[in-house]
Amino acid sequence: QLQLVESGGGLVQPGRSLRLSCAASGVTLDYYSIGWFRQAPGKEREGVSCISSSGRSTNYADSVKGRFTISRDNAKNTVYLQMNSLKPEDTAVYYCAARNGNSWCRLNDMDYWGKGTLVTVSS
Repeated sequence: QLQLVESGGGLVQPGRSLRLSCAASGVTLDYYSIGWFRQAPGKEREGVSCISSSGRSTNYADSVKGRFTISRDNAKNTVYLQMNSLKPEDTAVYYCAARNGNSWCRLNDMDYWGKGTLVTVSS
């Protein structure tokens, strides 16, 4: 069974950068699509970004395009979310999730979830 452990969350000032990591254990990530999701207070959980198992295909929510970058290092069994030019509206609990195969990341179709890490963007 795949387990995901997130790190990198915390408090950051607007305009600064933060990198989230999602490390897998138990099973290699080589054959999983990985998505980042977030849930802000009072809002539904939403997709942020997705990367295919090979790392060759990515997509992003319109709200983060040009600012966030998803990447993966299968040798390290880790997926990253580089977040630049952070805005207060990026404040949320961020989750990584995995789906078997090379499918697009859909909220209700993910097979495994991390516990989430809080990102707070504030002065």
